[in-house]
Amino acid sequence: MLGYLARRLAMTIPTLLLVAVAVFTLVRLIPGDPVQVMLGDNADPAQAAQLRAQLGLDQPVPLQFLYWLGKLATGDLGHSITNNLPVLPLILERFQVSATIVLVAVGLAACIAVVAGLIAAWKQNSALDLAIIGGATLLLSIPSFWLGLLLLLLFGLKLKWLPVIGYVPFSEDGWQAMLFMVLPIVTLTAVEIGVLTRMARAASIEVLRLEYVTHARAKGVPEWLVLGRHVLPNAFAPTWTLIGLVLGHLLGGIAVIETVFTLPGLGRLLVDSIFARDYPVVQGCLLFTAAIYVVVNLIVDLCYPLFDPRVAVA
Repeated sequence: MLGYLARRLAMTIPTLLLVAVAVFTLVRLIPGDPVQVMLGDNADPAQAAQLRAQLGLDQPVPLQFLYWLGKLATGDLGHSITNNLPVLPLILERFQVSATIVLVAVGLAACIAVVAGLIAAWKQNSALDLAIIGGATLLLSIPSFWLGLLLLLLFGLKLKWLPVIGYVPFSEDGWQAMLFMVLPIVTLTAVEIGVLTRMARAASIEVLRLEYVTHARAKGVPEWLVLGRHVLPNAFAPTWTLIGLVLGHLLGGIAVIETVFTLPGLGRLLVDSIFARDYPVVQGCLLFTAAIYVVVNLIVDLCYPLFDPRVAVA
């Protein structure tokens, strides 16, 4: 077990280093001079030279990377060109909004999908199974932005049950903040239920065919106990892996959902920074997004032996 944990932790360091190299390279590959884009075509040469020196763009690219990596090690991602705020606190502030929506949505989707997938596998090829798979496929096929717009139209404009535009932090008004979160969470939950249900069903079908399940049934163990004690724990490992992938992807930036519901999250910050040519924020968001994805999948790997003890032995 300790060897497995050590190997996974050791793999994270070079992965994060490769992520830093990739983010640095991608930002440098953007066409045009970033200083010229930030200051405009009629910028003063002295001001342009000062900004270029401030960003470290007057140095060779390898030195730029080492300088940026050194600042990164101290938690300094630079300052935003748009508002001159430190990039890291700005990202963390926006990430709180994204994390709240994603964690609640993925948690709800996982609870519903695991139960639905288990029931569909138990009633394989029945009308109930076809209904569950049909519903999951339909949800999987619906674009998140289209579903969000429909929910806004129905519950916001037609019924006027929920607010349509804006955001209120929990620190100001908890109830209003919850109301603004309902539609984004429902949208993400509905979209993610589809893929998680299909995975849970496939994994449960494989476990239901194993000999120990047949043996438990032959001993007269109640069916609900067979499903809950023998099938669910052993079928959850593949679904857990997929949950980690979905969680890492969404935590990295749900730009479409945040744009539809006008939420000040990490994804919308990245989109706004791209349009504003705010390169320090773009670079910081990309790095933070990739790091979150790596860390979430590391946590998933570290938890995997809890569901499948054979992994720790491998």
